[in-house]
Amino acid sequence: MTVSTPMIVTFIVYITGMLLIGYLAYRSTKNFDDYILGGRSLGSVVTALSAGASDMSGWLLMGLPGAIFIAGISESWIAIGLTLGAYFNWLFVAGRLRLQTEKNNNALTLPDYFTSRFEDSSKILRIISAIVILVFFTIYCASGVVAGGLLFESTFHISYEKAMWLGALATIAYTFLGGFLAVSWTDTVQASLMIFALILTPIVVILSMGGIDTSIEVIKAKNPEYLDMFKGMNFIAILSLLGWGLGYFGQPHILARFMAADSHQTIHSARRISMTWMVLCLGGTIAVGFFGIGYFEMNPSVAGAVTQNNERIFMELAAILFNPWIAGVLLSAILAAVMSTLSCQLLVCASALTEDLYKPFIRKTASQKELVWVGRFMVLLVAAIAIYIARDPNNKVLGLVSNAWAGFGAAFGPVVLMSVLWKRMTRTGALAGMLVGAITVLVWMQYKWFALYEIIPGFIFATIAIVVVSLMTKAPSAEAQERFEQAEAEYKAK
Repeated sequence: MTVSTPMIVTFIVYITGMLLIGYLAYRSTKNFDDYILGGRSLGSVVTALSAGASDMSGWLLMGLPGAIFIAGISESWIAIGLTLGAYFNWLFVAGRLRLQTEKNNNALTLPDYFTSRFEDSSKILRIISAIVILVFFTIYCASGVVAGGLLFESTFHISYEKAMWLGALATIAYTFLGGFLAVSWTDTVQASLMIFALILTPIVVILSMGGIDTSIEVIKAKNPEYLDMFKGMNFIAILSLLGWGLGYFGQPHILARFMAADSHQTIHSARRISMTWMVLCLGGTIAVGFFGIGYFEMNPSVAGAVTQNNERIFMELAAILFNPWIAGVLLSAILAAVMSTLSCQLLVCASALTEDLYKPFIRKTASQKELVWVGRFMVLLVAAIAIYIARDPNNKVLGLVSNAWAGFGAAFGPVVLMSVLWKRMTRTGALAGMLVGAITVLVWMQYKWFALYEIIPGFIFATIAIVVVSLMTKAPSAEAQERFEQAEAEYKAK
C-alpha cells in the first residue's frame, strides 16, 4: 500500500476535526459533572453511537475481518455473542442504571455508584473497584496506543515510535480539553465513519468480483469449509465465543454512556439506534473478511500484504479498490475505531483517579474547577503510562488485554446487573461478587479448564456469591431499599 497525498490530507482533516470538537466541548464544560458525564445531557443519537463506538476498537476493522479471512464464517460466532450481550445490556441495565445512579447521590462513576447504592461507609468497594478499573484500563489504553501506532506506521511508512506518538497525541488532546462531551461528540462522528466504511467496502468488493453468486462460488471452490458455521467448532468453543456477550454488563466505558443520557426515556430510542448500528457494522466487518477471501483468490498478484498479515485485509481492500480520497476516508475509520475506544478508557481512568481516589481521600473540599483540572492532568498521567507500556508493540503485558474484557465482565458485570434488578443485594454480597468474579477469571486463565472462556465461570460464580452472601448478611437499610424502589417505579412508569 503506497502513501498518497489525498490519504495524508484526509487523515489531517479528520484529526483536525476531532480537535475542533474537543475545543467546542471545552467551551461547554463548566464543572466536574460536565467533564466526567457531560452533565447527563446526551440525547438518544449521541448516547447510542458513542456507546457503540467506545465499544468497538480497532478489532472491528482489523482483528475480526482478519480472523474471518483466515478461518471463514465460523469465526462469526463471537459477533453473535456480542450482539446478544449488547442487546440485553441495553434492555435490562441501561435505563435502570441511569435512574439508580441519579437516585444514589447522583453518582458519576461506577465506584461512586457502588459506594452510594450499598451505603458503604468503609469505602472498600470504591477502592477495590477503582483499582480494578485503573489496572485493566491502563493496559487497555496501551493497546489502543499500539493499534494507532501500527496503523500510522503501516500507512505512512514512518518509525513505530513516531507513529505511536502521532496516533496518541490527537486523542489525548481532545480528551484532555473537552472531557466526556468531547469523547461523546467525537464518538458520534467516528461511529458514522465506521458504519460508512463497513457498508461501502464489502459492496464494492462483491461488485468487483461480478456479484454475490460469483463471489460465493469462488470462495466455495477454494474451500467449502469457509461457508460452514460449525467448522472446527464444538459445543464448548461456540459457548466460549457466545460468552463474550456477558462482558457488556461490566464495561465501565459503555456503562458511563447509559449514566450520561439526559433521561431514562432516551434509552429506548438509543437502544434501537445502537443495535441497528452494531448489527450493520458487525455484518459489514464479517462481509469484508469473507468476501475478501474470494477477492484475493481472484487477484493473487495483490494478495502479498494480506498473506503476510491477515489483519491488513480492510486496509488493503480500501487502498486497492477506491480512489485515494475515498481510501483515505475509509482508513480514517480504523483510526476512528482506535481513537473512540482509547479516549473513553483514558477518561474512565481519569474519573476513577479524581472522583474515587483524589476527591474522597486527598481533597474532600476540592472545588469544581480544581476537580476538572485534576481530571485533565489525570488524563495526561494515564496516557503517559500507557505510552510507556506501548513503547514495545510486542510487550507481553498487552497479551492481558484479551483477558481484561473477561476481568471487567466477571468482576463488575454481575454486581451491576444484580444491583439494578434486586433490592435485597447487600454491600458484602457486592464485595463477594466482585472478588469471586475477578479471582475466578485469574485462576481459570492460568489453568484453562475445559478450554472454556474464563468469563463464563467467572460470571456464574460471581452471581452465586452475590446471592448467597447477600441472603446470609443483614438486609440493606429501609432508605436504600426505598431509593431502589423509587428508581424501579420510575423506570417501569416510562
